[in-house]
Amino acid sequence: MTEATAAAIPAALPRYREPFRQRGRVPLISLFVLIAVAGIAGGVAISFSAGDPEGAGLSILFAIIPLPLLWLAYWWLDRYEPEPRRYKFAAFVWGGVVAVAIALALEVWIQNTWNLSDETTASVVAPLVEEPSKCLFLLLTFARSRRVIDGFIDGLVYAGFVGIGFAFVENIGYYAASYLGSPDIQIAGAEGVTTTFVVRGLFSPFAHPLFTSAFGIAVGLAVARRSKIGKIVIMTMGLAVSVGLHALWNGSLSYGGGAGFVLAYLVLALVLVGIAILAVIIRTRQVKILERSLSYVAQRGWIHPAEIPYLSRFGYRKAARRFAKEREGRRAARVITRYQRHATEMAFLHDGMMKGRAIPHGVERTYALLDAMYALRPALRFPPALQSTTRRF
Repeated sequence: MTEATAAAIPAALPRYREPFRQRGRVPLISLFVLIAVAGIAGGVAISFSAGDPEGAGLSILFAIIPLPLLWLAYWWLDRYEPEPRRYKFAAFVWGGVVAVAIALALEVWIQNTWNLSDETTASVVAPLVEEPSKCLFLLLTFARSRRVIDGFIDGLVYAGFVGIGFAFVENIGYYAASYLGSPDIQIAGAEGVTTTFVVRGLFSPFAHPLFTSAFGIAVGLAVARRSKIGKIVIMTMGLAVSVGLHALWNGSLSYGGGAGFVLAYLVLALVLVGIAILAVIIRTRQVKILERSLSYVAQRGWIHPAEIPYLSRFGYRKAARRFAKEREGRRAARVITRYQRHATEMAFLHDGMMKGRAIPHGVERTYALLDAMYALRPALRFPPALQSTTRRF
C-alpha cells in the first residue's frame, strides 16, 4: 500500500448517521439484552427439568443443532438489503422469550380454566395464542417504525427470526420431557430425546418460521397499501393463515394418526416450497430493481456508471472487495463494503419514492446516505470499469 493510499483510508471509517433517529432506542436495546439474559437463564432452567445434567445437555444441544441452517437460510434471503442487526436480534429474543412466556401463560390458564384435554389445547388453544404472541413483534415493529418492514422479504425475514427463537426454546422443553419419558411414550433417556429431535429438529425445523411467515408476508404487503382498512384486512387474513397452518400441523399430530400426519406434512411442505420459490423470485427481482435504480442515480450524476455492477451483482460486489483487499489491504475492502451497503439502501429508497410509495423521511434519508457515500469516495478502490457499462453509458 502506498503512503498516499494509506493517508486516504482513515483507520476509523466515517459512519452513516440516520437523519431521524428514533427515540428510546438505547432503552429498548438495553431492555432486550436483559430479556435475552433472562431467556438464557430460563432456557437452562427448562433443560434441567429433564432431571439430570445429561438430559439438560442433550436438550440444549439438540435445540442448537438446527440453528445454523435456519440462520443461514434467512441470512441468504436478507443479503441484498440487510435488516438492522438490532431488530433481527430483537426478533429472535422476542420469539424465544416474550412470545413463549405469553403463550405458555395463556395456554396453562385456558386449559385449567376450561379443563381442556391436552389434544384440544395443542390443536386449538396453542395456535390461537402462540401465533398472535409471535406476530405481535412484527405488528409493534410496523407501528413503531414503518421503514423497518418495507416489503415482502422484510416481513418474511422478521417472521423467520421470531419463529426460530420460539422453536429454539420450545424444543428445549420438548427434548427435556422426552428424556424423562411418559406413560404414553415408553422411550426415554437419550433414545427418547433423539427420537423427538428427528421429528422436530430434522423433519420440521422450519415449522414455526413457516407458520409466522404468513403474517410476515401480510405485513410486507400491507406496507404498500394507503388505506388503513386495507392494511387491517390484509394483516387479519395473514394472522388467520398463520393460525390455520399451525392448527393443521398440531391437529394432525393430535387427531390425524399416521395418515393425517403425513398428509399435513406434505401440505405444509408444499406451502414451504411455494414460499421459498416466491422468495427466490422476489430476490431475483431485487437485483433488477437495484440495477434500474442505480442506473437512474447514475444519470443524475450521483454515482459513476462504472460502479453499477460492483454495487448490484453479488459476484462483482465480492470481486470488488477482493480487488481492494489484494491491492490496498483490509481497510480498503471495508470501505468498499460500507459503500456498497449505503448504495444499496439508497437505491431501494430512491426506487420506492419514484414509485410513489409513502416512505417516512425518504428524501432526507436518501441524501444522508449519499453524503455518507461521498465521505467514503476518496478512499474507494474499485476494479477497472467493465466494458458493458462503458458502452451502455
